[in-house]
Amino acid sequence: MPPDSAPEVLRRCRALVRPALREAVGRMHPWMSEMAAYSFGWCEVGGGPAVAPGGKGVRQALAVLGAEAAGASGRSGVPAAVAVELVHAFSLLHDDIMDGDTTRRRRPAVWKAYGTGPAVLAGDALFALAVGTLAAAGPDAVRLLSVALADLVRGQADDLLFAARPWSGPDRVRPAEYRAMAEHKTGSLLGAALALGALLGGAPPAMVAALDRAGRHLGVAFQVVDDVLGIWGDPVVTGKPVLADLRERKKTFPVLLALDSPDPAARHLAALLESAGDPAEAAALIAAAGGRAAALAEARWQIDAGQAALADVSLDARAGAELRSLLDFLVRRDL
Repeated sequence: MPPDSAPEVLRRCRALVRPALREAVGRMHPWMSEMAAYSFGWCEVGGGPAVAPGGKGVRQALAVLGAEAAGASGRSGVPAAVAVELVHAFSLLHDDIMDGDTTRRRRPAVWKAYGTGPAVLAGDALFALAVGTLAAAGPDAVRLLSVALADLVRGQADDLLFAARPWSGPDRVRPAEYRAMAEHKTGSLLGAALALGALLGGAPPAMVAALDRAGRHLGVAFQVVDDVLGIWGDPVVTGKPVLADLRERKKTFPVLLALDSPDPAARHLAALLESAGDPAEAAALIAAAGGRAAALAEARWQIDAGQAALADVSLDARAGAELRSLLDFLVRRDL
């Protein structure tokens, strides 16, 4: 497929889903609706129009492609796309509060713009709307979303607990624990998007399960790439200061891989992190201990595993090609 095909797929799917997503948000309480619209970049505080960067619409695209992969029209996957996008928005509102992140996509986070209590309430409203959106699709769809939600909460809980654990010693966070957390926190919703789209498109259970696996592998890869960008990414592209994750002392995957390395740099890195030392020096030690290279290798392995899951089932040829192209594009972004 041509190199610009993945961005075009994202644009096509966003255009298909956007009217239904706006209609759903419009059914909320007016105040909740405004906060949701602000979180999507559709308006400013007070409801005035905005020209703000929205997300790529990855989950929307996966739901639409899941339906198309099953041989159905992309429109069949729109309710799944809307539900998963609403859950994603809900999770971001609450994540920003839990993490103390004051900005989102270069604007004040919802809790900073409207207050903590209103932001929590808006997240709850988005969650309720997501479940209601899928209710008409039947119990299997709601059950699938419920499993993803339980995993998402489990992953978020583990992520929060990681922050209190030491940088070294037997109680430190191991890379395998981080992979499990990333699959739950990030992969569960990407897997649900693909699987729900396929389910609504009439796919057999084996295809639904395979697409769920592929999305979960993509989620781990996506999180790992985010972690690499959080240390070495271009601030113009990421919207974060250079070395942002190290300045915030986050236990991200490249750091954990470096700490697990037998390289002497790992011992220096642990001491530096325990003393809240220079982030630039820490980044150099992570790279020297192989953390950056190993993280990128992990992302590639996860994408290969996702591609293998897709190969296990018979997908519509065009949708399958677009889906494979999208997986590769999302992991190579900005690196």
